[in-house]
Amino acid sequence: MMLTLVVSLYTSRVILNVLGVQDYGIYTVVGGIVAMFGFFNSAMSSATQRYLAIEIGKGKDGDVRKVFNSSYLIHIGIAFVVLMFAETLGLWFLNNKLKIPINRIDEANFVYQFSIIASLITISQVPFNSLILAKERMNIFAVISIVEVVLKLLIVYLLFISPFDKLKSYSLLTVFVSISIYFVYKSYCLKKFDESKFKIYKDKIFFVELLTYSSWNLFGNFAAISKQQGNNILLNIFFGSTLNATFGVMLQVQYAVSSFVHNFQTAVNPQIYKNYAQNNYCKVEKLILQSSRFSFFLLLILISPIIFNINFILLWWLKNPPEYSNIFVTLILINLLIESISYPLITAALATGRIRNYQIVIGTILFLNLPISYVFFKFLNNPFVFLYIAIALSIVSLCFRALFLRSLINFKIINFMRYTILPIVILFSLNLFLFFFLKGYLGISSEIFDVIKSSLVILVINLTIIYLFGIQKSEKDTIRNYILAKIK
Repeated sequence: MMLTLVVSLYTSRVILNVLGVQDYGIYTVVGGIVAMFGFFNSAMSSATQRYLAIEIGKGKDGDVRKVFNSSYLIHIGIAFVVLMFAETLGLWFLNNKLKIPINRIDEANFVYQFSIIASLITISQVPFNSLILAKERMNIFAVISIVEVVLKLLIVYLLFISPFDKLKSYSLLTVFVSISIYFVYKSYCLKKFDESKFKIYKDKIFFVELLTYSSWNLFGNFAAISKQQGNNILLNIFFGSTLNATFGVMLQVQYAVSSFVHNFQTAVNPQIYKNYAQNNYCKVEKLILQSSRFSFFLLLILISPIIFNINFILLWWLKNPPEYSNIFVTLILINLLIESISYPLITAALATGRIRNYQIVIGTILFLNLPISYVFFKFLNNPFVFLYIAIALSIVSLCFRALFLRSLINFKIINFMRYTILPIVILFSLNLFLFFFLKGYLGISSEIFDVIKSSLVILVINLTIIYLFGIQKSEKDTIRNYILAKIK
């Protein structure tokens, strides 16, 4: 995981330097248009994971093959729908609404077409990813991550030596990586899981059930994607492609950091689905409380030293970071902390299958990011105000998710406040105090030694605080016994 993080950040730096701020911004915003149509795929992806995990949880009574093949057929349909929208509405928007320099419009269209191809490949890959997750074969993701690392390094090398336009070359090489990873996932599933061998099932009732469930996911996923890529497009309209480069840097940090908590949550999700399928609601609640807390702690340990040393890290990483990068990255990391608490709650809500009202309410809250950001962009001329809005709405959506779970699975809000929110508030408050104290005591880091020193101090203090205030007695006993066993 650490290898993937380091290589990801290194390749981002090299690609930004090779492409330049303008072309990097063009690539980010053009890819964002295609990503906007990905809400079809996101809705179906969560549905596929849910139904596969539940069928596996049923044991002999489950029909995994039926779920896989039905979802694969639907994903092929989604690919055609995305292609249709991308080649009509998206293409028109690219050439008529985005602020692309005239001398780079042809290159932007080239990037757009290859971004569509990459998106279609990713859509087709989802059923295979979902099957691996449902089977809890997490080790294969580590192997494929190494493959991706090698391919990313290969892209960097080929980009350096390419005699052709760098922006075009990068988009072409990215598609090559997408195709390669798709075949790795597909080959593994075909070899290991008989359920992945395609066969058309004539179970119209289940097919309609799967589509109905996914349809309620559409609005929620559209809202989530518009929150991110919609703001990316608004940045282009109001501030030009230079700010899209800043947004791209922010996304790279967000993806790299969030991969840690996503990998943790990915391991927990199948357990939530399977325990719900077995009507073990007490276990589901316990998983939610623990994974929400530990997701936050894991991220806090990672991002605290990053935020404290953000200016030095960006200069060291990118040499010449785009404007506002430090503010963008700091705010998105804070938002990521808040969202990490919600991940298990989202999984539990989806597990119930009763998601109509949930998606309408949560989707509406998330969608408010876009119109509110538009108004603030128009009247304040502040490029990072959308991140403050995102943080506020993330807190609101967290509260509503907890309230919905109370009615869906008899989720006890008092336990959530006591065992999850209270320790998180204590830790976050102590971190704020720590931040300002160390800033006054250590000053702004200007040398690598200062960064290492401050990071170690923050790490030790955070681990101590988490042990004292963040974990329960039974969890402390488990940690203590584990350490003693290793010493012996």
